[in-house]
Amino acid sequence: QILYYSENCFGTADAISFEKKMLRIHDLKTGSTKTHFEQLEVYAALFCLEYGFSPYDIEMDLRIYQNDGIRQFEPHPGVIERIMDTIVLFDARIEALKGDDS
Repeated sequence: QILYYSENCFGTADAISFEKKMLRIHDLKTGSTKTHFEQLEVYAALFCLEYGFSPYDIEMDLRIYQNDGIRQFEPHPGVIERIMDTIVLFDARIEALKGDDS
């Protein structure tokens, strides 16, 4: 599922669903490299930006599937909000830099 904020910031989640104010983002990782939830937190922020939700108004369930195991994480809404703010800020900066090239 593509999550799109702008041409400067987007991503593709392996599986995503949103029902009854519950956002679920699941990611399959192959290999044995240690995984982190930051990528899924960015996906959650992109979802909120794209669809106009506050992370404080929804629940989130992030899961990583790797090597026959499942790791589950419920991110703090404040962390998602900070990621959203960072995306908005840097997108504006990138757009400003693009304008300087014309």
